[in-house]
Amino acid sequence: MSATVAMILVLAAGTYTFRLVGPALHGRVELPVRVQELLTAGAVVLLVALLATGALTEGGGFAGWARPAGVLVGGVLAWRKAPFVVVVLGAAATTAALRAAGVA
Repeated sequence: MSATVAMILVLAAGTYTFRLVGPALHGRVELPVRVQELLTAGAVVLLVALLATGALTEGGGFAGWARPAGVLVGGVLAWRKAPFVVVVLGAAATTAALRAAGVA
């Protein structure tokens, strides 16, 4: 067995174990309210970091102004509780219009 296959199997086993631990420990372990708040805040920070990385970079450099503007429009539409289709189409239309206008 190659090292790559072995590593994939180890990662798969670890992922499966993590997925089993949640339901197995549900109700047996009680987290303090402060820890729950920190975990919620941590999840939000990770999602914002992922959003920023995807919106602002491409190939290791700045992605240009059209993509962040589209993400911003999509974010505002989602915040205003617009339907998902409207959010996606609004973000895509904004990005496409700016790129058609020559904004990179």
